[in-house]
Amino acid sequence: MLVRLSKILLVATVSFFFFLLVFNNLTDYNSNYQFVKHVLSMDTTFENNAGMWRALESTVIHHIFYWLIIVWQLVVMVLCGWGALILFQARHQSAALFQRAKSIAVTGITLNLLLWFIAFIAIGGEWFLMWQSKTWNGHGSAFRLFGITGIIMLFLMQPEMELEEDQS
Repeated sequence: MLVRLSKILLVATVSFFFFLLVFNNLTDYNSNYQFVKHVLSMDTTFENNAGMWRALESTVIHHIFYWLIIVWQLVVMVLCGWGALILFQARHQSAALFQRAKSIAVTGITLNLLLWFIAFIAIGGEWFLMWQSKTWNGHGSAFRLFGITGIIMLFLMQPEMELEEDQS
Protein backbone atom coordinates (compact mmCIF):
# COMPACT_ATOMS: atom_id res chain seq x y z
CA MET A 1 0.00 0.00 0.00
CA LEU A 2 2.85 2.40 0.75
CA VAL A 3 4.27 2.01 -2.76
CA ARG A 4 0.86 2.68 -4.29
CA LEU A 5 0.40 5.77 -2.12
CA SER A 6 3.87 6.96 -3.17
CA LYS A 7 2.90 6.62 -6.83
CA ILE A 8 -0.37 8.45 -6.24
CA LEU A 9 1.36 11.28 -4.37
CA LEU A 10 4.00 11.70 -7.05
CA VAL A 11 1.37 11.93 -9.80
CA ALA A 12 -0.59 14.41 -7.65
CA THR A 13 2.61 16.42 -7.16
CA VAL A 14 3.07 16.68 -10.93
CA SER A 15 -0.47 18.06 -11.12
CA PHE A 16 0.28 20.53 -8.32
CA PHE A 17 3.49 21.64 -10.04
CA PHE A 18 1.56 22.30 -13.24
CA PHE A 19 -1.11 24.16 -11.26
CA LEU A 20 1.69 26.48 -10.08
CA LEU A 21 3.01 26.85 -13.64
CA VAL A 22 -0.42 27.74 -15.02
CA PHE A 23 -1.12 30.07 -12.08
CA ASN A 24 2.21 31.88 -12.55
CA ASN A 25 1.81 32.09 -16.32
CA LEU A 26 -1.62 33.67 -15.93
CA THR A 27 -0.97 35.96 -12.96
CA ASP A 28 2.46 37.09 -14.16
CA TYR A 29 1.80 36.75 -17.87
CA ASN A 30 4.37 39.27 -19.03
CA SER A 31 7.40 37.78 -17.26
CA ASN A 32 7.05 34.39 -18.87
CA TYR A 33 5.81 35.89 -22.13
CA GLN A 34 9.14 37.73 -22.34
CA PHE A 35 10.92 34.38 -22.22
CA VAL A 36 8.86 33.06 -25.16
CA LYS A 37 9.26 36.31 -27.08
CA HIS A 38 13.05 36.38 -26.75
CA VAL A 39 13.48 32.70 -27.56
CA LEU A 40 11.32 32.96 -30.69
CA SER A 41 12.91 36.27 -31.73
CA MET A 42 16.37 34.76 -31.22
CA ASP A 43 17.54 38.23 -30.21
CA THR A 44 20.02 36.99 -27.60
CA THR A 45 21.62 34.16 -29.58
CA PHE A 46 25.16 34.35 -30.91
CA GLU A 47 25.69 37.38 -33.08
CA ASN A 48 25.53 36.70 -36.85
CA ASN A 49 24.64 33.02 -36.44
CA ALA A 50 23.50 31.29 -39.62
CA GLY A 51 20.16 30.25 -38.10
CA MET A 52 18.69 33.74 -37.73
CA TRP A 53 16.36 33.12 -40.66
CA ARG A 54 14.31 31.00 -38.22
CA ALA A 55 13.55 33.94 -35.92
CA LEU A 56 9.89 34.81 -35.47
CA GLU A 57 9.37 38.49 -34.77
CA SER A 58 5.56 38.59 -34.78
CA THR A 59 3.96 39.51 -31.46
CA VAL A 60 0.85 37.57 -32.48
CA ILE A 61 2.92 34.41 -33.04
CA HIS A 62 4.66 34.94 -29.69
CA HIS A 63 1.31 35.11 -27.90
CA ILE A 64 0.00 32.05 -29.80
CA PHE A 65 3.08 30.03 -28.81
CA TYR A 66 2.75 31.17 -25.21
CA TRP A 67 -0.96 30.31 -25.05
CA LEU A 68 -0.26 26.89 -26.56
CA ILE A 69 2.23 26.27 -23.76
CA ILE A 70 -0.26 27.43 -21.10
CA VAL A 71 -3.04 25.23 -22.51
CA TRP A 72 -0.62 22.28 -22.74
CA GLN A 73 0.32 22.84 -19.08
CA LEU A 74 -3.35 23.06 -18.11
CA VAL A 75 -4.08 19.73 -19.84
CA VAL A 76 -1.16 18.08 -18.02
CA MET A 77 -2.38 19.51 -14.71
CA VAL A 78 -5.92 18.18 -15.24
CA LEU A 79 -4.83 14.76 -16.50
CA CYS A 80 -2.35 14.21 -13.66
CA GLY A 81 -4.88 15.40 -11.06
CA TRP A 82 -7.56 13.18 -12.54
CA GLY A 83 -5.08 10.32 -12.84
CA ALA A 84 -4.08 10.67 -9.19
CA LEU A 85 -7.75 10.61 -8.18
CA ILE A 86 -8.40 7.46 -10.22
CA LEU A 87 -5.33 5.80 -8.73
CA PHE A 88 -6.43 6.81 -5.24
CA GLN A 89 -9.84 5.25 -5.86
CA ALA A 90 -8.15 2.05 -7.11
CA ARG A 91 -5.59 1.82 -4.29
CA HIS A 92 -7.33 -1.16 -2.65
CA GLN A 93 -8.04 -2.98 -5.92
CA SER A 94 -6.08 -5.91 -7.31
CA ALA A 95 -2.71 -5.27 -8.89
CA ALA A 96 -4.15 -5.76 -12.37
CA LEU A 97 -6.92 -3.20 -11.76
CA PHE A 98 -4.49 -0.72 -10.20
CA GLN A 99 -2.21 -1.18 -13.21
CA ARG A 100 -5.10 -0.41 -15.59
CA ALA A 101 -6.03 2.64 -13.51
CA LYS A 102 -2.67 4.22 -14.42
CA SER A 103 -3.66 5.13 -17.99
CA ILE A 104 -4.84 8.71 -17.35
CA ALA A 105 -1.81 9.46 -15.16
CA VAL A 106 0.49 7.96 -17.78
CA THR A 107 -1.15 10.14 -20.44
CA GLY A 108 -0.64 13.26 -18.33
CA ILE A 109 2.98 12.46 -17.53
CA THR A 110 3.67 11.59 -21.17
CA LEU A 111 2.30 14.98 -22.24
CA ASN A 112 4.50 16.53 -19.55
CA LEU A 113 7.58 14.78 -20.95
CA LEU A 114 6.65 15.82 -24.47
CA LEU A 115 6.25 19.46 -23.37
CA TRP A 116 9.77 19.65 -22.00
CA PHE A 117 11.36 17.61 -24.77
CA ILE A 118 9.50 18.93 -27.83
CA ALA A 119 8.62 22.51 -26.90
CA PHE A 120 11.65 23.47 -24.82
CA ILE A 121 14.56 21.17 -25.67
CA ALA A 122 13.88 20.48 -29.37
CA ILE A 123 12.00 23.53 -30.66
CA GLY A 124 13.21 26.20 -28.22
CA GLY A 125 16.66 24.77 -27.63
CA GLU A 126 17.63 23.54 -31.07
CA TRP A 127 15.35 25.17 -33.64
CA PHE A 128 15.43 28.63 -32.04
CA LEU A 129 18.95 28.07 -30.65
CA MET A 130 17.94 28.94 -27.09
CA TRP A 131 21.11 27.22 -25.88
CA GLN A 132 23.11 30.14 -27.31
CA SER A 133 21.42 32.68 -25.02
CA LYS A 134 22.97 33.58 -21.68
CA THR A 135 19.79 35.39 -20.62
CA TRP A 136 16.85 33.41 -22.04
CA ASN A 137 18.10 29.84 -21.85
CA GLY A 138 15.64 27.37 -20.36
CA HIS A 139 17.49 24.32 -21.66
CA GLY A 140 18.81 23.25 -18.24
CA SER A 141 15.47 23.73 -16.51
CA ALA A 142 13.65 21.80 -19.23
CA PHE A 143 16.14 18.94 -18.99
CA ARG A 144 15.84 18.89 -15.20
CA LEU A 145 12.03 18.78 -15.35
CA PHE A 146 12.13 16.14 -18.07
CA GLY A 147 14.42 14.05 -15.87
CA ILE A 148 12.34 14.44 -12.72
CA THR A 149 9.16 13.53 -14.52
CA GLY A 150 10.87 10.67 -16.33
CA ILE A 151 11.87 9.18 -12.98
CA ILE A 152 8.29 9.54 -11.74
CA MET A 153 7.05 7.80 -14.90
CA LEU A 154 9.49 4.92 -14.42
CA PHE A 155 8.41 4.49 -10.80
CA LEU A 156 4.72 4.71 -11.70
CA MET A 157 5.11 2.08 -14.41
CA GLN A 158 6.79 -0.44 -12.14
CA PRO A 159 4.41 -3.42 -11.84
CA GLU A 160 2.69 -3.90 -8.53
CA MET A 161 4.23 -6.62 -6.36
CA GLU A 162 1.01 -8.64 -6.36
CA LEU A 163 1.07 -8.64 -10.16
CA GLU A 164 4.55 -10.18 -10.18
CA GLU A 165 3.51 -12.77 -7.59
CA ASP A 166 0.33 -13.64 -9.55
CA GLN A 167 2.37 -14.29 -12.70
CA SER A 168 4.89 -16.61 -11.01
